[in-house]
Amino acid sequence: MRRDPIYGVMAEFDTPTALLEAARRTYQAGYRKIDAYSPFPIEGLAEEIGFHHDAVALVVLIGGIIGGLSGYLLQWWCSVIGYPINVGGRPYHSWPAFIVITFELTILFGGISALLGMLALNGLPMPYHPVFNVPRFAMASKDRFFLIVFSTDPKYSPAETRRFLESLQPRSISEVPS
Repeated sequence: MRRDPIYGVMAEFDTPTALLEAARRTYQAGYRKIDAYSPFPIEGLAEEIGFHHDAVALVVLIGGIIGGLSGYLLQWWCSVIGYPINVGGRPYHSWPAFIVITFELTILFGGISALLGMLALNGLPMPYHPVFNVPRFAMASKDRFFLIVFSTDPKYSPAETRRFLESLQPRSISEVPS
């Protein structure tokens, strides 16, 4: 008999405070690859599951710098190298005239990189997620709160993790198949 690989073990809770306390205890127990699902945002939950890294800001900064440099260098090349035209005795490299386009391309590239970075870092589009294999997960958008410990966590052990989650007194515990 072939068994499907396990994506993780998920516990269901009735209240947001129970989920918050469970997330705190799970993180303190040494589990690092965990996630929580709730029908509304819960203040402090992201910190309790160890989510502190936000790389989108760095992606936007890099995109903005690339946009600003490309706008400025394109105008410089056109005015100085490609098509130098002396108009009224002004210098070929007249940087004050380049500011508007440089600013606009900085904003454009920053905005586009924000969108693409957010999609890439969130793993979107994702039409299928393994947690949808658990029938009770349908209540996550109504009035239930879920905490999952991924099987890729270094501390994960099927029996030990289930025993730990049972100590948190959840409503139910489910294995999430991949």
